Amino acid sequence: MGVKQSRSFSSKDLNEVSLGPRGKSVMRDDQPSVSSAAERIRKHTTVHFGYSTLSLVMQGLDETPTELWELRELQKLNLSMNCLCSVPSGLGALDNLVILNLWGNNLSSLPPEIGLLKKLRVLFACRNRLREVPEELGSCTRLEVLSLANNQITGLPGNFAAMNSLTKLNLSHNRIVHIPACVYSMKGLVFLHLASNRLETIAEQIQDLVNLKILIVEGNSIHTLPKTLCFMESLELLNVDFNDLQNVPEEMYLLSRLKRLACHPLDKGLHIIHNPLLKPIQEVLQGGLSALYKYLKAT
Repeated sequence: MGVKQSRSFSSKDLNEVSLGPRGKSVMRDDQPSVSSAAERIRKHTTVHFGYSTLSLVMQGLDETPTELWELRELQKLNLSMNCLCSVPSGLGALDNLVILNLWGNNLSSLPPEIGLLKKLRVLFACRNRLREVPEELGSCTRLEVLSLANNQITGLPGNFAAMNSLTKLNLSHNRIVHIPACVYSMKGLVFLHLASNRLETIAEQIQDLVNLKILIVEGNSIHTLPKTLCFMESLELLNVDFNDLQNVPEEMYLLSRLKRLACHPLDKGLHIIHNPLLKPIQEVLQGGLSALYKYLKAT
């Protein structure tokens, strides 16, 4: 489908939709109706790949305009890179939202009403100040992509286990000590990013993620890898760099889709060389992944 283009917001435009200094919502004498103000925002929406879209990126907003919550037809809303400290309960009125981008704000919490967004498939809430996630978000069972990276999160609510549609979960750069138990129930996961947390172990239940292709746990304090990890036949990228691993499970050669030792972060394969590996594993790895697998099979 075609794309209906629209100019981005200017300072003049923002004033026209009743935004005051620093993006705060106010009523002006020449704007007696909230609905008319909502119409002024609506004219800046676009139709992008068939979705009704509104972008308020980098507008210096420290509050969202009240009129925004009248735009119930919105399907994609981008509020990234502003100065928002909170999102009001009005968010729940946008029950047609499919994609919500809150990246790069100062959010310390998400409103419980986010659970009313039953059609939501993508949520970016990375680079905020979140310490926890509301359990109501677990009601968004159509979510396919969830990024909570670069926050201060220590865990996830147990009811997130019902997120069977989730394929990509990014929890990197948080304060997680144990992989949340609900994660092991997310059978649809293909991508799981847990780098730069405080992990020391990976539970044996990791093998329950039968569709997982990419697992990134670099930059933690993991001492050992569970044997069950070696039975995850779909794994194509396993990044355990910069941990405290001294050895590997003898069954690791079963991970046949890990084709090589990888160095570049985006390369498929096994990322492991930046660990305090003991001899003979450390020496065997100098011959590459095939040499390691040959050695493990022989033992």
